[in-house]
Amino acid sequence: MSTHHPPVSVSDHPPASGPASAPGHPPASGPARPSTAGASPQPRPEPPSAPPRPRSAPPPGARTTVAAVLLALAGAVLLNAPAPAVARAEREAAAPAGTTVAPSPAVPVPSPAVPVPPLVPVGSVQFPSLASVSLASVVPAPVAAPGASASDDPVHFAGKAFDTCEAPSLAVMQAWRSSPYGAVGIYFGGRGRGCPVQKELTPAWVASAHAMGWRLLPLFVGSQAPCVDSSAKRKYAIGSTPWSQGTQEGGDAVEAARALGIGTNSPLYLDIEAYRQGDADCAATTLSFVRAWNREVRRLGYLPGFYSSAETGVRDVEAQRRAGTADLPDVMWFARWRGQPALLTEPVLEPQAWTPNARIHQYAGNVTESYGGRTMVIDRNAMDAPVARISTTSRLDPHVPVPLRFVGGHRP
Repeated sequence: MSTHHPPVSVSDHPPASGPASAPGHPPASGPARPSTAGASPQPRPEPPSAPPRPRSAPPPGARTTVAAVLLALAGAVLLNAPAPAVARAEREAAAPAGTTVAPSPAVPVPSPAVPVPPLVPVGSVQFPSLASVSLASVVPAPVAAPGASASDDPVHFAGKAFDTCEAPSLAVMQAWRSSPYGAVGIYFGGRGRGCPVQKELTPAWVASAHAMGWRLLPLFVGSQAPCVDSSAKRKYAIGSTPWSQGTQEGGDAVEAARALGIGTNSPLYLDIEAYRQGDADCAATTLSFVRAWNREVRRLGYLPGFYSSAETGVRDVEAQRRAGTADLPDVMWFARWRGQPALLTEPVLEPQAWTPNARIHQYAGNVTESYGGRTMVIDRNAMDAPVARISTTSRLDPHVPVPLRFVGGHRP
């Protein structure tokens, strides 16, 4: 927690669409045949290069036109959602600046039957009446998979974030809208929190902070490594059954998140404090706990994230990623206090690891900053990662400044 940071460079505190075909454009009407009313039919010789055509045959190009119409209608039957680019654009237009929405995976759900339009005679060919085909019948409404919708997609934020031990009051959060930060870490659960009493952290606070324009990073500080460095955390050491303990605490994390209005496909970040390097048994116990926590959080519909010191927990989890181990976190939040962001150049992580949109770097801790006349002790973070989806209904105030995007090398 911010109130327990040692003045060291490494933290030991709390602080990732196949295109559907667009509906076919209505084909142009077939060419009209000239009227011969009141005149004797005169045989009209065909050009030498064209074979004779029976008078009962459709006009030139009619078969092609009819085929195009039928293909368009057949394509409409197969459509079960708007084109991804359109749906994505609509979601992004509703999101604040600096926030990106991940693409929705295609879900093969049968579409309702499309009404067949009446046929209009043109010459000797029956054409569908395009005027009678409504947009709703050509492009059916999206059909979501059970328990999911387009709004359930993970939401990402690229910018600066801060975390502090206890959730600030809404008055402070409003005053800090003038800061360069656009996201805030909240310690929403876990027996190992440095500030277990979070008097401000309620569903109303979550909804209100989100409505101000803040993006939220939920942190869970549960059981800790048996060889944890911090003496204050040793009473929360992982026990003799790390897998079952991790599963239990993963369920606890999801329950606490739901109670605050944090929706599915939100990241929940497990905070594992720095622990003794080189202790293989301790590392193995900790990894078992972390993997079980990740599996349970993922099973319940959330994204497991992981916060730790770059030189201990992060290094060990990265080694497991290289080894192909299952049940690892979706997002990596690493602490290395060097005063400057190094989001994509952390030396213990391979360049492609946890990219894109899946890294947070805590680059400074225990710093005092003031904005809008309000002062806090915080940790500084640079991020390009998922943030919480708030299920409580709220709208952004258009008068609230949008989050500022992170620019590499710039300090607040």
